[in-house]
Amino acid sequence: MFRNTPFLALLRKEVNQILRNKQLLFLLIIPPIVQLMLYGYALNPDVQNLKLGVIDYANVYESRELVSALTENGIFVAQPPPLNEAALSQQVETGKLSVGVVIPPEFPRRFAAGEAEIQVFIDAVNANTAGIINGYISQILLQYNRRLETVQTTLPIQSQVLFLYNPGLTSSWFFVPGVMGLVLTLIGTIVSAIAVVKEKDVGTLEQLLMTPSAAWEILLAKIVPLFVLLLGDVVLALTLGRLIFGVPFRGNFLLFMVLSGCYLFVSISIGTLLGTIYQYQQQVVLTTFFINMPMVETSGAIAPVESMPPFFKALSLLNPMRHYIAIVRGILLKGAGLDILWMHVLALVLFAIVLLTISVRKFRSQLS
Repeated sequence: MFRNTPFLALLRKEVNQILRNKQLLFLLIIPPIVQLMLYGYALNPDVQNLKLGVIDYANVYESRELVSALTENGIFVAQPPPLNEAALSQQVETGKLSVGVVIPPEFPRRFAAGEAEIQVFIDAVNANTAGIINGYISQILLQYNRRLETVQTTLPIQSQVLFLYNPGLTSSWFFVPGVMGLVLTLIGTIVSAIAVVKEKDVGTLEQLLMTPSAAWEILLAKIVPLFVLLLGDVVLALTLGRLIFGVPFRGNFLLFMVLSGCYLFVSISIGTLLGTIYQYQQQVVLTTFFINMPMVETSGAIAPVESMPPFFKALSLLNPMRHYIAIVRGILLKGAGLDILWMHVLALVLFAIVLLTISVRKFRSQLS
């Protein structure tokens, strides 16, 4: 048992400091809400409402049906037709159009012969969007050709695709769990680092040394209030994900909170370690962003880990945030338990133990 009176006095002191720090409370409440809204709504891999410009030199029934096929699904929105191909190319070049289509005058003749061609301009500045556009156009033309077939043939192989865990292909269901890990990482490291370095910055570290408390009690008194507040951020993010974006929760709530708490120790340990290394708050804030950005980019929060090059995919195994996000998505979307997530759980626990041990020793040596 720890000595109650000194520890409780330190704990009350830390709680009072947090309650008086309006900027800290703002940082713990507002950024998680803003980031969830921003990523949930703004980050959408679906491509819609693309501006389409068409020059139809043929102007026959078949060409008009082709243009109708391109615009009937709402992905492409037809714009006023340019005067000529030069104007069409210029509008694609300036970004006024995403796609330009030219139907040549000989289209009816070649269409009757079964070898019609059209010209398509795609703005490929965004390579990912250009690839999606190309896929959309290819599928639309394929469906259009099938409608024109006079003899219906049965394909030798037919598939029935079933989407598991996300039947509606809702992109926010992928991003919101990732943002939970992102928020806990950014806020956990910054807040804990500032809480430690502030003692040195304002010159109160010497006062802590004069208290009858052990080094671990001083550090624990700093960690406990932050841990409780960050657990509140977990509940807040989960509630917003459920109410606003409809993200399902198919797993065990207690398991989710325990593992979230485990990851909080990781982020708090990183922040505490940085707080013991630097002397000023500005140094700590800049360093946390330098560390957190690679963690976010290799975690799978924004882009799938599977799409990374092999080297970075292997390197991401050393990123505790990757394991936590895999756990969150597994519990929320798949209802997975320890029997499936045990490798990620084991890695997360090891990271928490190692980082917490290092930060405690570094803090103790600093007080010594």
